[in-house]
Amino acid sequence: MNIRDIANLAGVGVSTVSRVINNKPDVNKETREKVLEVIKETKFVPNNNARNLKKNETNSIGVLVKGVFNPFFTEMIDVISKEISRSSYTMILQHHDYSKKSEIDNLISFIKDKKLQGLICLGGNFIDVNDELFEKVKIPVVLTSVNTTYDRRHINFSTVGIENDKASYISTSYLISIGHRNIAIIIGDVNDYGISGLRMKGYIEALRDNNIPYNKNYVSVGNYNSEGAYNATIELLKKFKEITAIFAISDVMAIGCAKAASDMGLEIGKDISIIGFDGMDVSKFYVPAITTTVQPKEEMAKVSINLLIKLINKEESHKHILLNTYLVKRQSCSKLKILNNKF
Repeated sequence: MNIRDIANLAGVGVSTVSRVINNKPDVNKETREKVLEVIKETKFVPNNNARNLKKNETNSIGVLVKGVFNPFFTEMIDVISKEISRSSYTMILQHHDYSKKSEIDNLISFIKDKKLQGLICLGGNFIDVNDELFEKVKIPVVLTSVNTTYDRRHINFSTVGIENDKASYISTSYLISIGHRNIAIIIGDVNDYGISGLRMKGYIEALRDNNIPYNKNYVSVGNYNSEGAYNATIELLKKFKEITAIFAISDVMAIGCAKAASDMGLEIGKDISIIGFDGMDVSKFYVPAITTTVQPKEEMAKVSINLLIKLINKEESHKHILLNTYLVKRQSCSKLKILNNKF
């Protein structure tokens, strides 16, 4: 009889048994009592060798991040790190951008290399991911803020996110409701079929539902950074002087848009309206403050890590959680009255 046998009999992970044996605090009362009862019934006596059987693994939780310079994920990582520090786990952080490997291959390699107990993926394109692919993954995985949403039929992995297309629809509809029809959009990456694709979908549907023709010339790429959005905005406004509003699909890009418009002699919130997405602090403190769709990033981070720890401890089954977004109206948007052409 060893620690793995105790874990199997109790229906929990080896790490949970180890924490009970070592009197760690992060095990709920019911699970602790179950493990102790099995130990009592089997007359199991822990020893140093048994306690160290888990050395082939680690006590680490991985966080795999798509996008090295994504400040939205940076704020989430801070929350996740603090939550992990309250448990008996340690965090291993790994970034990746564009790789020849698929998202699932990146995920599996990270798990094997670091011998992880659980994994959170922040971002990534998981459009074609299904339960069969995750049968190869032997630890709990939570996909957070990824490119799509899943329902309860998927039982081998969990997701936490928002309805990107719906939120984008609301953002675009708001611009239309205050009189704008010539609305440009700055997406992240032309090859991003995930977040960019979904927010683009919401933008197009809002135009269609308001009988506004979709103009592909009003679409530009900002590469998810302020400089890219700045250059894209300059080019857009020089070519298409009729544009009165811009929807940037991230706040970081909205800042670049605003700076570009200002440098071209336009007054933000008067000559042109700009709306962002994410609810970053920078959008609130920019002058003028930028209208944005707020993602509940702190809640998203806490829900993700707390769910993952429960999955590791076999206290929860896989879930697919959608969180609400909301629009914050600020000074960067105003009702369209007369087109002020300053070019």
